[in-house]
Amino acid sequence: MSNRSDNHQTVPLSVLLKRELANEKIERPEIIYGQASQSKKGEDFTMVKTDCQRVVGDGVSTYSVFALFDGHNGSAAALYSKEALLNNILAAIPTDLNRDEWIAALPRSLVAGFVKTDKDFQERAQTSGTTVTFVIIEGWVISVASVGDSRCIVEPAEGGVYYLSADHRLECSEDERMRITSSGGEVGRLNTGGGAEIGPLRCWPGGLCLSRSIGDMDVGEFIVPVPYVKQMKLSTAGGRVIISSDGVWDALSAEEALDCCRGMPPDAAAAQVVKDAVGAKGLRDDTTCIVIDILPQEKPAAPLPPPKRQGKGVFKSMFKKKPNESSSTVEKEYLEPDTVEEIFEEGSASLSERLDSKYPLCNMFKLFMCAVCQVEIKPGEGISIHSGSSSNPEKVRPWDGPFLCTSCQEKKEAMEGKRPSGSMKTFPYLTFLFFFMVVCSYYFCFLILIKRKVSFNSSVLCFLQVGVTAIVISQSSSPFICSLRALTITWKLFMSGNVVLLSILVPFNFSWEFTQHDPFGHPT
Repeated sequence: MSNRSDNHQTVPLSVLLKRELANEKIERPEIIYGQASQSKKGEDFTMVKTDCQRVVGDGVSTYSVFALFDGHNGSAAALYSKEALLNNILAAIPTDLNRDEWIAALPRSLVAGFVKTDKDFQERAQTSGTTVTFVIIEGWVISVASVGDSRCIVEPAEGGVYYLSADHRLECSEDERMRITSSGGEVGRLNTGGGAEIGPLRCWPGGLCLSRSIGDMDVGEFIVPVPYVKQMKLSTAGGRVIISSDGVWDALSAEEALDCCRGMPPDAAAAQVVKDAVGAKGLRDDTTCIVIDILPQEKPAAPLPPPKRQGKGVFKSMFKKKPNESSSTVEKEYLEPDTVEEIFEEGSASLSERLDSKYPLCNMFKLFMCAVCQVEIKPGEGISIHSGSSSNPEKVRPWDGPFLCTSCQEKKEAMEGKRPSGSMKTFPYLTFLFFFMVVCSYYFCFLILIKRKVSFNSSVLCFLQVGVTAIVISQSSSPFICSLRALTITWKLFMSGNVVLLSILVPFNFSWEFTQHDPFGHPT
């Protein structure tokens, strides 16, 4: 680790006071936005909140929030994230911070908010999932947190394209693929039988082609909600931000999206981006776009000063004290430059790395509060985020904060592959239902064996019983594919009249199939 004191420079007190004054009276940009969408599945949702306040009631410390939620396997996760995510992020930000400290605290708070939202949603026992691109604009600083394959780009007024999000498709990152396999998952393509594989890389069990999302509890805890976070400061000339779902980026590049709407107001620009994306490849998926223009405030023209009368003030100017040139030079050297700057960037999936305090602020987290869910922890009950970590043995000290509560520590260990996913713990009633249906299947098959005849009604009933049993067993995979395989086996046994084999092999086949293979033919 580099020693910062070697390059330490003393900043004059006058400059610090001017900088602090400038932070509180910073010139606010004008935010203009527009959005457009074409729906295929109805699983894209957006959130727009302007004029939010860091300090309630002051009317000065305002910021804006824009977010895009692209759901899959239903819209429940997207809708829940839309309602809960912002509150969870704000709850993780300490109070009584000035503007610079508030912006510096955002990366850690964004991570905590994403993980808490995912944890709370999974407790609702719903298997939906969603990608999230979450943007906070405070002054000229843009902070972006993202999971999934929606993206955010910005084009400053000076030109160029900056990518403020990461694409978490398995095709795009070898590091993410290695993380998943080391945590107990498997990465591969869809197996159609006979060794043929098609489609994009997917994570098994479950078949999700993303490595990060909120929700997706039926896939596995190695699909993490830890976001990629990037912060960027624009110059006072401003720029244009585009947030879009994968329906846009599958058809258009960043440059094409910016070029097709150049010179248009944000609402027309968003509609044009969606139109071009749909026109290029058709409406294959929900296609949503948000365009945000960050512009300098228009200032009224300053009135011309009255003409000065010659001779007045001549002697006064002769004896006027000249400014200290060295002082003004120092002030110019330390004042922040009006240029585009990349302030922060971090994409690690390790929760201990992301929640560790990396900014030089005092008391940025309360020692007896969980760093994720913000619940109070009694002294001695908190578990350090460094506990069990082996990334840097010299730095790891289990008694160092921040701390996690027991449930958040279990979530962290599951994400790191140190314990199995909590799906069966979340659904104990499904375990009971599974055994109940197996017993029913045995009993019904026994009755068929005694009567020695198979009626149409009885075959349909057994057919449905076996299908329900397969769905229960496959709660961590695709119910449709699992039940289809089990029903096919059952139907063949019925048609061949092998009632004895039916009563013996069907439950045995379930146990074997779902412990040895996932429903798509990949070994577990």
